[in-house]
Amino acid sequence: DADGLWEGHNVYDVATPEAWERNPDLVQDFYNERRRQVLAAKPNLAHSILAELENEFDVEVITQNIDDLHERAGSTKVTHLHGVITKSQSDNNAALTYPINGSEIKMGELCELGSQLRPHVVWFGEAVPMIEYAAELCQSADIFAIIGTSLAVYPASGLIDFVPRSISKYIIDPRTPDVNRYRNVISIEQTAVNGMQELKKILLNAN
Repeated sequence: DADGLWEGHNVYDVATPEAWERNPDLVQDFYNERRRQVLAAKPNLAHSILAELENEFDVEVITQNIDDLHERAGSTKVTHLHGVITKSQSDNNAALTYPINGSEIKMGELCELGSQLRPHVVWFGEAVPMIEYAAELCQSADIFAIIGTSLAVYPASGLIDFVPRSISKYIIDPRTPDVNRYRNVISIEQTAVNGMQELKKILLNAN
């Protein structure tokens, strides 16, 4: 949320290119702490079911989350729209990415071209480089599921517009967003964990 707080910080102080220019130490420390939290977290049952469904389906995961929980659960095709916090990138060239050894990026750690490394995360005001690829995935989908999102964050919220009108679209969230203008929508008004168990039954029974 561009107007909100993230872990007690105004997002404009820690999640914009201007924040990085203004106070890179604060931004680096903030993401180092978030990274430690991610590394301590474990995939939940929803992550595991998505990975398990690869045994029966060609599953492509598109996520707005910057953690690596899908990969750790076993998913093999994950598109991160907003980057992934377990990688670093050059602050001059987002295409230069690197795995992070441990939980921290330190000031003074440089890319191969000599620029400071920063979190591999898309900040407010930056382009979303994977959005076109994600749209192509949506165009070729046979089944589409939206899990645990309010469809409020652009441009990810627009991906449903690329999905073929004729296919089934499952929405898993306790509060179903307004999708009345779309055809073939099936709402599962549950949490991600409970809703994915329901969706697994539906898909396997239909397969």
